[in-house]
Amino acid sequence: MSPDTPALPPALIDQARHIRLLALDVDGVFTDGRLYFQADGIEIKAFHTQDGHGIKLLRQAGLEVALITGRDSPMVSQRAAALGIDHVLQGREDKLAALRELCQRLGLELEQAAYGGDDLPDLAAIKRAGLGISVPNAPDYIRAHADWVTQRHGGHGAVREVCDALLQAQGHWGAVVDTFLHGKR
Repeated sequence: MSPDTPALPPALIDQARHIRLLALDVDGVFTDGRLYFQADGIEIKAFHTQDGHGIKLLRQAGLEVALITGRDSPMVSQRAAALGIDHVLQGREDKLAALRELCQRLGLELEQAAYGGDDLPDLAAIKRAGLGISVPNAPDYIRAHADWVTQRHGGHGAVREVCDALLQAQGHWGAVVDTFLHGKR
């Protein structure tokens, strides 16, 4: 793949050009889906640093980013705050309803939103978003409904793959690379 060619299938590049919001499930997409609990009951989550950098790049390019998760976790709030993610919807089992509410609040149509998920609560949002995304670690019946399945697994760079593809499809990639090659930050 050349540095200016999105990882997306060619048929999806036009869809990706119109995306203004990337909304993601957390467990299984932004993490590997495993839940870790210490003896004192404190939950621990592992996040991939490259995913976080991709989120920062998307935000710098003017795209909105949201996390929509069925669980409530202080770790999600902490990670979102560290990345500057303003839209964090926790305890939301109906992901499509949450995505619709968020789009309405931002003045966007569902077609302008990409949604990445990996399980049944994500299915309707994957189907209705302008770009429905899943990951290889999702069950077959979820992946079958996605427009695009990333090559990388959730928690192992899948979010970064999505971010890079959106930046490339929207024509921001050359400026991103140039910034880091020539130190024009």
